[in-house]
Amino acid sequence: MAYLRLVRSAQAEPVPVDACLQAFDRELDYVFATLRRLGAPHGDIEDLAHDLFVVLQRNWATLDTERPLRPYLFGIAFRIVCAHRRRRLREVPHPAADSEDSGPSPERTVQAREAASVLWAALERVPLTRRAVIIMHDLDGIPISEIAKQLSITRFGAYARLHKGHKELAAAVRRQQRHGAPR
Repeated sequence: MAYLRLVRSAQAEPVPVDACLQAFDRELDYVFATLRRLGAPHGDIEDLAHDLFVVLQRNWATLDTERPLRPYLFGIAFRIVCAHRRRRLREVPHPAADSEDSGPSPERTVQAREAASVLWAALERVPLTRRAVIIMHDLDGIPISEIAKQLSITRFGAYARLHKGHKELAAAVRRQQRHGAPR
């Protein structure tokens, strides 16, 4: 706060100080306290006090100096805090410029592609009737009852194909991994 106070020059001749600056300097503690009480964010109080001073200086010529200054300062502070809140609500914070990349690493991407190629190659080894049930249920998320209707089989038949297909798929994946297929 002290650095916002009026700094007097150490020159031999005193520099004339504007009445507006003197009034602001006198009421600076009140301005800071008022901004805090109105809920201004702690880190923004200095900037808001500066904005208040700009408004005060701009309107000083039309201000009735016979009346108390504090109610006028409170009114300015209130409007500045309200405008600041509206502005902050409209702003969309962006992540820091040097934030971490949230995407997968290149190694993860390669591993995912290799795993997908192993899976697809193993899926080709599963007979089509069971592969269809696996794809519909596990990849597309279709319920067993709907699969049974679509393939014109019983629910028990759909469950049996799914169970047997999972076993065949797991065996095919193990076989590929043993015989040097990409991991």
